[in-house]
Amino acid sequence: MTKVYLAGPFFDAEQIERIERMEHALTTNDTVTSFFSPRSETNDQFEMGTPEWAAATFEVDRKNIDAADVVVAVIDYVDEHVDPGTAWEIGYANANHKPVILVKEKPNGSVNLMMGIPAHAVLLHVSDVTSYDFDDMPTSEWTGDMF
Repeated sequence: MTKVYLAGPFFDAEQIERIERMEHALTTNDTVTSFFSPRSETNDQFEMGTPEWAAATFEVDRKNIDAADVVVAVIDYVDEHVDPGTAWEIGYANANHKPVILVKEKPNGSVNLMMGIPAHAVLLHVSDVTSYDFDDMPTSEWTGDMF
Protein backbone atom coordinates (compact mmCIF):
# COMPACT_ATOMS: atom_id res chain seq x y z
CA MET A 1 0.00 0.00 0.00
CA THR A 2 1.24 3.44 -0.96
CA LYS A 3 1.23 6.96 0.46
CA VAL A 4 0.70 9.52 -2.32
CA TYR A 5 1.38 13.25 -2.55
CA LEU A 6 -0.97 14.88 -5.06
CA ALA A 7 0.63 17.81 -6.89
CA GLY A 8 -1.20 20.09 -9.28
CA PRO A 9 -2.67 23.56 -9.66
CA PHE A 10 -6.06 24.45 -8.18
CA PHE A 11 -6.46 28.11 -9.06
CA ASP A 12 -9.53 28.13 -11.32
CA ALA A 13 -12.76 26.12 -11.67
CA GLU A 14 -11.34 23.70 -14.27
CA GLN A 15 -8.25 22.96 -12.17
CA ILE A 16 -10.27 22.52 -8.97
CA GLU A 17 -12.65 20.12 -10.72
CA ARG A 18 -9.70 18.08 -12.01
CA ILE A 19 -8.02 17.95 -8.59
CA GLU A 20 -11.35 16.88 -7.03
CA ARG A 21 -11.54 14.03 -9.56
CA MET A 22 -7.94 13.12 -8.72
CA GLU A 23 -8.75 13.06 -5.01
CA HIS A 24 -11.72 10.79 -5.72
CA ALA A 25 -9.60 8.51 -7.93
CA LEU A 26 -6.96 8.16 -5.22
CA THR A 27 -9.65 7.49 -2.61
CA THR A 28 -11.09 4.64 -4.66
CA ASN A 29 -7.74 3.05 -5.57
CA ASP A 30 -7.19 -0.05 -3.42
CA THR A 31 -3.39 0.23 -3.65
CA VAL A 32 -3.34 3.72 -2.08
CA THR A 33 -3.07 3.73 1.71
CA SER A 34 -3.47 7.50 2.00
CA PHE A 35 -2.82 10.68 0.10
CA PHE A 36 -2.11 14.31 0.84
CA SER A 37 -3.66 17.02 -1.30
CA PRO A 38 -2.26 20.52 -0.68
CA ARG A 39 -5.68 21.89 -1.62
CA SER A 40 -6.99 20.58 1.70
CA GLU A 41 -4.30 22.29 3.78
CA THR A 42 -5.40 25.84 4.60
CA ASN A 43 -3.06 26.94 7.43
CA ASP A 44 -5.96 28.88 8.94
CA GLN A 45 -3.83 30.03 11.86
CA PHE A 46 -2.18 32.53 9.48
CA GLU A 47 -3.64 35.16 7.19
CA MET A 48 -3.49 33.91 3.60
CA GLY A 49 -0.72 35.56 1.61
CA THR A 50 1.37 36.60 4.61
CA PRO A 51 4.99 35.48 4.96
CA GLU A 52 3.97 33.25 7.89
CA TRP A 53 1.25 31.57 5.82
CA ALA A 54 3.66 31.07 2.90
CA ALA A 55 6.34 29.53 5.14
CA ALA A 56 3.81 27.21 6.82
CA THR A 57 2.36 26.15 3.46
CA PHE A 58 5.80 25.42 2.06
CA GLU A 59 6.80 23.41 5.12
CA VAL A 60 3.61 21.31 5.19
CA ASP A 61 3.94 20.50 1.50
CA ARG A 62 7.64 19.65 1.79
CA LYS A 63 7.05 17.39 4.80
CA ASN A 64 4.24 15.59 2.99
CA ILE A 65 6.39 14.99 -0.09
CA ASP A 66 9.08 13.62 2.23
CA ALA A 67 6.53 11.27 3.84
CA ALA A 68 5.07 10.08 0.52
CA ASP A 69 6.11 6.99 -1.41
CA VAL A 70 5.19 8.59 -4.74
CA VAL A 71 4.13 11.95 -6.16
CA VAL A 72 1.23 12.07 -8.60
CA ALA A 73 1.34 15.35 -10.51
CA VAL A 74 -1.30 16.91 -12.75
CA ILE A 75 0.45 18.81 -15.54
CA ASP A 76 -2.44 20.24 -17.57
CA TYR A 77 -0.89 23.59 -18.33
CA VAL A 78 -1.67 25.72 -21.36
CA ASP A 79 1.01 26.08 -24.03
CA GLU A 80 4.32 26.22 -22.19
CA HIS A 81 3.01 27.99 -19.07
CA VAL A 82 3.92 25.39 -16.46
CA ASP A 83 2.57 25.87 -12.94
CA PRO A 84 5.70 26.75 -10.93
CA GLY A 85 4.47 25.10 -7.73
CA THR A 86 3.80 21.80 -9.47
CA ALA A 87 7.15 22.04 -11.26
CA TRP A 88 8.90 22.54 -7.92
CA GLU A 89 7.06 19.60 -6.33
CA ILE A 90 8.10 17.35 -9.24
CA GLY A 91 11.71 18.53 -9.03
CA TYR A 92 11.88 18.14 -5.25
CA ALA A 93 10.42 14.64 -5.45
CA ASN A 94 12.89 13.68 -8.17
CA ALA A 95 15.83 15.09 -6.21
CA ASN A 96 14.73 12.96 -3.26
CA HIS A 97 14.41 9.80 -5.39
CA LYS A 98 10.60 9.66 -5.19
CA PRO A 99 8.89 8.29 -8.29
CA VAL A 100 6.67 10.81 -10.06
CA ILE A 101 3.59 9.84 -12.03
CA LEU A 102 2.37 12.54 -14.39
CA VAL A 103 -1.30 12.90 -15.28
CA LYS A 104 -1.87 14.83 -18.51
CA GLU A 105 -5.47 14.88 -19.71
CA LYS A 106 -5.34 17.72 -22.20
CA PRO A 107 -4.48 16.18 -25.57
CA ASN A 108 -2.83 19.26 -27.02
CA GLY A 109 0.62 20.49 -26.26
CA SER A 110 3.87 19.02 -25.22
CA VAL A 111 5.52 18.20 -21.91
CA ASN A 112 8.42 20.06 -20.41
CA LEU A 113 11.46 17.78 -20.67
CA MET A 114 12.34 18.39 -17.01
CA MET A 115 9.02 16.71 -16.16
CA GLY A 116 8.78 14.16 -18.96
CA ILE A 117 12.26 12.63 -18.81
CA PRO A 118 12.32 11.72 -15.09
CA ALA A 119 8.63 10.66 -14.97
CA HIS A 120 8.12 7.11 -13.77
CA ALA A 121 4.82 6.91 -15.65
CA VAL A 122 2.52 9.16 -17.65
CA LEU A 123 -1.23 8.65 -17.43
CA LEU A 124 -3.56 10.34 -19.89
CA HIS A 125 -6.76 10.50 -17.86
CA VAL A 126 -7.70 10.90 -14.23
CA SER A 127 -9.69 7.66 -14.44
CA ASP A 128 -6.38 5.84 -15.11
CA VAL A 129 -5.37 6.74 -11.55
CA THR A 130 -8.30 4.72 -10.19
CA SER A 131 -6.88 1.49 -11.57
CA TYR A 132 -3.13 2.24 -11.50
CA ASP A 133 -1.27 -0.35 -9.41
CA PHE A 134 0.75 1.70 -6.93
CA ASP A 135 2.16 -1.53 -5.48
CA ASP A 136 3.74 -2.70 -8.77
CA MET A 137 4.29 0.82 -10.14
CA PRO A 138 4.31 0.01 -13.89
CA THR A 139 6.29 2.45 -16.00
CA SER A 140 5.21 4.30 -19.12
CA GLU A 141 7.10 7.06 -20.93
CA TRP A 142 5.76 10.23 -22.44
CA THR A 143 5.89 9.67 -26.21
CA GLY A 144 4.73 13.09 -27.37
CA ASP A 145 6.63 16.30 -28.00
CA MET A 146 8.82 17.87 -25.35
CA PHE A 147 10.11 21.37 -24.94
